[in-house]
Amino acid sequence: MTAFPDEPDPWSLSLVARVERDPAPAHTDVLVAAARAVVLLLDDPRTTDPDGELHEAVRAWRDRRIRKICRRARGTRWERTAALPHVEAASGDAVVRVFAPHPRDEVPALLAPLQVGGLDLTDPEDLPVPGPEGRLTVRLTPGVGMTTGKAAAQVGHAAQLAFERLPVGLVAPWRAAGFPVRVVTGAPVLPAGERVDVRDGGFTEVAPGTVTASAGFEGTDGRA
Repeated sequence: MTAFPDEPDPWSLSLVARVERDPAPAHTDVLVAAARAVVLLLDDPRTTDPDGELHEAVRAWRDRRIRKICRRARGTRWERTAALPHVEAASGDAVVRVFAPHPRDEVPALLAPLQVGGLDLTDPEDLPVPGPEGRLTVRLTPGVGMTTGKAAAQVGHAAQLAFERLPVGLVAPWRAAGFPVRVVTGAPVLPAGERVDVRDGGFTEVAPGTVTASAGFEGTDGRA
């Protein structure tokens, strides 16, 4: 990766998906867990409290271009990551942990050995798709091919933008419900003012500027 000219010290947020051999989690469940974990980190008292142990790291990361990297782990390597400050979310058989942001080239020793590439899962044909009511709906852009790891970073970014930018009147009940998320593939159904869009920086898998995902609170006015 090449740093932007105005960003000599890029930071990243590390996500780690638990991927055991049996049962392997569903692709969409990993994405849902990733999205929830990112928002739970941002809303965690350790982040929001100026004296919290995650506050300064999250502040430093948010002051830069937002980057997320998804790794995978199983067995003992997964268990060891619990020693680091983190937030965890689950969906189906998927569990994703999100850790304190760090300089991109200073990955914590427990995370550095974990594989970044190659996380590409599938969904069973009968995987249920919940309705939108009370949930943030993240829509992956049709025709934009991404591995599970890449898509997890994108839906995490979509959830973050929704948390930070959508009206508090919509975010507050979402928070009260525990930040439920659904992930589908499809073009946006909400107008631009009621959703957030993710444009990728183009470091991996897709071209710079590609809209990879959108997110908003569907179902509040009869829309899908």
